[in-house]
Amino acid sequence: MRAMFGLVSLLVVVAIVGLLAKKQLGTVSTMPGLPAGSASAPAGATVKQQSQQMQQQYKENLEKALQQARPMPDDKKSEE
Repeated sequence: MRAMFGLVSLLVVVAIVGLLAKKQLGTVSTMPGLPAGSASAPAGATVKQQSQQMQQQYKENLEKALQQARPMPDDKKSEE
């Protein structure tokens, strides 16, 4: 009985991990922060050109993220 419970539990965990992995891989297929058409390089572009374009887009997105203001934490707990 104990072995059966262990096996069923293991199968449930494997199913949950599989579903989460599938969901995660589905969202990775489109690069976040980039418009749908910008991920592809122009036709005939070399691998080096594609790499440079991706690096430039990454740098631009990083700079944009760094420029956004972060919310200030509430200091109400420290005042008490």
